[in-house]
Amino acid sequence: MYSFLTTGTWPDYELLDAGNFEKLERFGRYVLARPEPQAIWDQHLPPSEWERAHATFRREKGSQERGQWQLKSGMPEQWAINYDQGDLHLRFRLGLSAFKHVGLFPEQDPNWRFIFEQTKKRRAAQPRVLNLFAYTGAATLAARAAGADVTHLDSVKQVNFWARDNMEASQLDGVRWLVEDAMKYVRREVKRGSKYQGLILDPPAYGRGPNGEKWQLEDELNELLKLCKELLDPQDHFFLINLYSLGFSALILDNLVANIFPTITGTREIGEIYLHDQGQRKLPLGTFCRFSS
Repeated sequence: MYSFLTTGTWPDYELLDAGNFEKLERFGRYVLARPEPQAIWDQHLPPSEWERAHATFRREKGSQERGQWQLKSGMPEQWAINYDQGDLHLRFRLGLSAFKHVGLFPEQDPNWRFIFEQTKKRRAAQPRVLNLFAYTGAATLAARAAGADVTHLDSVKQVNFWARDNMEASQLDGVRWLVEDAMKYVRREVKRGSKYQGLILDPPAYGRGPNGEKWQLEDELNELLKLCKELLDPQDHFFLINLYSLGFSALILDNLVANIFPTITGTREIGEIYLHDQGQRKLPLGTFCRFSS
């Protein structure tokens, strides 16, 4: 089933506008302007609205990623916002990084709700969930809030500290934190015969492990998914993968999952995640595939 997923009503987040390769967002009380390569259309709001941004990210000359934030008076470098959807209540610390990110990807809201609901319905008393490339932990916390035994893995130590801050702010505990290379860890878990009722993957296009291990999405993803098949409880499971790489269409992801998980009994949902702005333009922000037993 091909689907388009978007964020629901969220008082502490709003995409105000997107266009001219930028996006204007509100996180809590603060408005941020930062680059967005897929927003190739014209902006909807007048320049005066963009000029009201509390922080604007400007790329360094010659760099596609690094840059600096220009802050107005009173704009902090760190602040917190709340996330409340039904029975799921979380709190996130945000910060202005040198790579334009703020520590949260709001378009993942429908996947956080999927993780929360799927964890609650598992037959296992305390489902085991593995979150790979877990970043600052929103998906980890959604699973933990639903009662899962969660292993959170990311190769960057500072990111795991950030995720721990989010856990404590959300009044949760009990997460297992790993600073590890995802492929190495998954291979070891397969050899151990480990099984998980939930697998969450959010791999980058490229990256490095804690000891310099190279990750290239198109080279590694096929093997990683095959290993994940060995880890997934065949009788009681949910699976979610999200990709941000512009070169990976949902059809590529669909082919991979269909080949590697041919005996899926539930509905396999495949598609795109987007945010809509005040002009009702849809900003694409990734592809996903998810299924459950």
